[in-house]
Amino acid sequence: MLKLRSLLFVLFCLPILASAQQLPAPPVLAAKSWLLVESASGQELAGQAADQRLEPASLTKLMTAYLSFAAIRQGTIKLDQTVPVSQKAWKTGGSRMFIQVGTEVKVEDLLKGMIVQSGNDACVALAEAIAGDEGNFAQMMNREAQRLGMKGSSFRNSSGLPDPQHYTTARDLAILADALIRDFPEEYARYYSMKEFRYNNIRQPNRNRLLYIDPTVDGLKTGHTEAAGYCLVSSAKRGSRRLVSVVLGAASDSARAQESLKLLNFGFQFYDAVQLYAKNEPVTTLKVWKGKESTVRIGFPKDLVMAVPKGFGSRIRTELVAQQRLMAPIALGQVLATLKVSIDDKAYGEYPVLALEEVPAAGILGRTIDSIRLWFN
Repeated sequence: MLKLRSLLFVLFCLPILASAQQLPAPPVLAAKSWLLVESASGQELAGQAADQRLEPASLTKLMTAYLSFAAIRQGTIKLDQTVPVSQKAWKTGGSRMFIQVGTEVKVEDLLKGMIVQSGNDACVALAEAIAGDEGNFAQMMNREAQRLGMKGSSFRNSSGLPDPQHYTTARDLAILADALIRDFPEEYARYYSMKEFRYNNIRQPNRNRLLYIDPTVDGLKTGHTEAAGYCLVSSAKRGSRRLVSVVLGAASDSARAQESLKLLNFGFQFYDAVQLYAKNEPVTTLKVWKGKESTVRIGFPKDLVMAVPKGFGSRIRTELVAQQRLMAPIALGQVLATLKVSIDDKAYGEYPVLALEEVPAAGILGRTIDSIRLWFN
């Protein structure tokens, strides 16, 4: 399933090849790198230098949160569990939630301290609780990045403190943000829209200004160091559509918010989301040879949604290119065809079409009969 997600992401990100005169011009942002993605498909709507490796600063905490949520789901840690604060966690520099060495803090408070207050000390405490020490946790971060298809990332710590070998890209951050929202929807809704958190009698506001400006924005995370500049990964949901924007290397706190909102507004204003097929809806049925069943239904394991410029929906055309002479066994999820999408006869994207069911091989008699039929065909 992971390879499928990665493949879908790559295919959905094929460049839009419709007439340039008809396409909305994407905004030019005051930042080093940016990317806007339609969350339902991973389709790129606008971007610049999206694969440039840059320092992520506190955007690193998106991965720390992803692994923390996974650890809670797996039972490694629990929300109401208390975690001892080590000397290392207490002494970690940068933004902090002000946990005290020798005390114990609930995992849920550490999550809030990391997500809302951007506490580096909270990150280290969570990393130690999950993996024993931060070095082990960094290895987990890199394994997870590889699993998610984040090809341009390298993590050395849980908080995003500067390190020459600690970097990522706008594209990888979009993949990570989408995975966090998709895989942990309840946790995302619970924590990432929080506007403030008080711990140890210190109230700190969420640094994501868009939470206060646009009510459709419900996350995700800010980041800043001198080298990284001001960064923001944000997501907004308007109606049934969700967009994820990544802005890296803006000049100020206000600039990263303004540029991110500019990017989100562009996507919602100039593009529509068109659903071509529903999840597990058969696109067609293909003939299968030497199987216990003679046919197999093919389709998509998730809704096939495309972002198209407004008014282009009726001009979409599709062509199904299927494998010839399919032989059993067929595995559930096996790629059996390609759906080619065009607008005004110009290529717009290609998407793998999968088996919606398995087809085991037939017995000796069935296979023999089909072999004879194939010989005459």
